[in-house]
Amino acid sequence: MRVRLKEGKQKELILLAKSNLSWKELARKICTNEQYLCRDLRSEKRLLSKEMFTKLCNTAKTDFNKYISEKLDDNWGRSKGGANSSKNTKDFKKPEKDKKLAEVFGIVLGDGNVSEIIRGKKTRVYCIRITGNSKTDKDYMYDYIPRLFENTFFEKGSVLKSKSINGCYFTVYGKSIVQFFKSMGFTPGDKIKNKQAIPGWIKEDKELLKSCIRGIIDTDGSVHQISKMNKNIRIDFTSYIPRLLSDVREGFIALGFNPSKVINNHHIFLSRQEEIKRYVQEIGFGNTKNLNRYLQFKNCLERGCPCSLEA
Repeated sequence: MRVRLKEGKQKELILLAKSNLSWKELARKICTNEQYLCRDLRSEKRLLSKEMFTKLCNTAKTDFNKYISEKLDDNWGRSKGGANSSKNTKDFKKPEKDKKLAEVFGIVLGDGNVSEIIRGKKTRVYCIRITGNSKTDKDYMYDYIPRLFENTFFEKGSVLKSKSINGCYFTVYGKSIVQFFKSMGFTPGDKIKNKQAIPGWIKEDKELLKSCIRGIIDTDGSVHQISKMNKNIRIDFTSYIPRLLSDVREGFIALGFNPSKVINNHHIFLSRQEEIKRYVQEIGFGNTKNLNRYLQFKNCLERGCPCSLEA
């Protein structure tokens, strides 16, 4: 059972219950996720379960029953297509194995994470989360990734700026989407411990592999000049997941590139200038930060002028 309160009353109840508590402490009290509570429930994007509503009233030591405008069955959102469901079990349209999906997987392999958190019968959190820099990756995090996810899964997701300087997160919640990622070769949890790799269905198709590598480089790769003396352009990729690092290197080779050997167990790069140009033409950048750096370095090379950008 879910309860709909009169406009503004759900936020009011949550803030009354929070009082001197931290968001983490209140989330623990009502058995939910801190981000979900602070962002979705407080903003009234999602409805409260009857259980959460009761716990909030008890914590706030107040009765908000008089503000209930509607009581809804737990499946109400799904019956409308799942777009408004506040449950983790909301449905979504399963995509085809295409370039968009391969790029999404690359992005999540790079700076993303698939979470499946289950604590007893109370707390269940299922989400896909991607981390970025709110300044240098602004267009990518606030526009490119949300549009890509919406075009792929018909799920908008949301971007939240973190409390730390320049950090932000794009998040999509849902048990179904996490289960889909699992079925397509992505294990929830710590990617290093899970020895996460590029799924086989992507490696088998060169066009899908290009899209996946674009997502990986856009998030965990970088574009820079080789050194202060050598102004040639280099595309780097760093990963502390040996299997993923190996897959990216082998993927480059399969696509006809000549990546370096693995440096210090976690680093590879492309440095042949004709291959850098080919990368831009055949794979490209979705992250304008990387594209702009490439164009500025290229312009400097062509003019023979000094050029230096901060990473």
